[in-house]
Amino acid sequence: MAQGKNTYQFEDLLEKHQLKKTGARLRVLSMMYAKNTATSQPDLESVMHDIDRVTLYRILNVFEEKGIIHKVFDLNGTANYAVCSSGCHEHHHHDEHLHFNCTACKGVFCLNELSLPAINLPTGFQPTGFTLYASGLCPKCSGASPKSSPKERT
Repeated sequence: MAQGKNTYQFEDLLEKHQLKKTGARLRVLSMMYAKNTATSQPDLESVMHDIDRVTLYRILNVFEEKGIIHKVFDLNGTANYAVCSSGCHEHHHHDEHLHFNCTACKGVFCLNELSLPAINLPTGFQPTGFTLYASGLCPKCSGASPKSSPKERT
C-alpha cells in the first residue's frame, strides 16, 4: 500500500496524465490510495456524498483510460477499481497479476507480486488482457498474518 501520498503528489499525478486538478478528482485519488483493497463505485458513493454518481463514474472512467486505476470484478460481477502500479500508462495496463476475492469480507485484493504465467493462445487469438482470480479468506478473515502486504505499488 502506498502510504504518505499527499495532495501535491496527487496533483502531480493528474498533471502527468494531462487531467485538470479538481477537488473531486483529488478526493477520489486520496480515497483510493487510502484503501488496501479494490473499491466499487457504490462504495465510493457511500462515503463521498458531495460527488454525484455521474461525476464519480466519469472520474473512474477517465482514471482507467489514463492508466491510473484498473478494473477488477468481484465474485458478484461488480466492477471494483484498484490503483495501478507506476508501470501502467494510458495505452497499456500492467495488471496481469492475481486478484484475490475474500469470501468473508468481500474484499478484492491485488496481489502484484504474483504474475500470470505466459499463456500461448492458438493462432488467430489476439488477447488484450488476462485476468486471474482466486477466492478464499484474506489474512484478516482467516486470522493469519500476511507474509507481505497485498496490493503493494511500485
